[in-house]
Amino acid sequence: MKAMILAAGRGKRMMPLTESTPKPMLQVNGRPLLTYHINRLKLAGISDIVINLAWCGEVIEQYYGDGSEFGVKITYCYEPAGGLETAGGIINALPLLTESEEAFIVVNGDVFTDYDVATLTQLQLYAGEAHIVLVENPEHNLDGDFCLTNQIINTQKYTFSGIGLYTRDFFSSLSVGVLPLGPLLRRNIETGRVSTELYLGLWSDIGTPQRLMEINKNQEQNSVG
Repeated sequence: MKAMILAAGRGKRMMPLTESTPKPMLQVNGRPLLTYHINRLKLAGISDIVINLAWCGEVIEQYYGDGSEFGVKITYCYEPAGGLETAGGIINALPLLTESEEAFIVVNGDVFTDYDVATLTQLQLYAGEAHIVLVENPEHNLDGDFCLTNQIINTQKYTFSGIGLYTRDFFSSLSVGVLPLGPLLRRNIETGRVSTELYLGLWSDIGTPQRLMEINKNQEQNSVG
């Protein structure tokens, strides 16, 4: 199984920290966010990784190279300036992700989590399906994004973690271009093509300097403890 780490975003809300650094290269406890994702994928037995790049993408490529120093194989997929949004980036990288009908994992590069992606390697999806991981709503997204799909009556919405398992056919009717993932997931949840799970462990969206500072503070305290 292959995996993709999304790392092409501009990170405007993180300025000036992202003035010359991609957001996934910001550090938590002395290591870039991307390193945590690469290590978790490696532990899950996934060594073939695609990373999409746009803003300051050369910083990532120069740091990780072909991935051999980290025990993985990394292929880079460059996007136009400004990027292609989440779904657009995945569609653009499909030729690198799906040499067969095998499903692939996608992880947002700007989240910090201890979610075990090995769980996703055990799931079997039919062509045209996807499975996404939801988390409890953080303060900046109290209304949530999606409901759990395994409950008959459920109006409670949870936040999309940025972690999912997808099949190539899930994107087959779409062309490369600027395209967000949220509306696509919402339409397909309604038609039963997307399943969900709720993860209650560590997860944080590193979307602002304040959140980055808080997660670093928490990690330092945990290390001391």
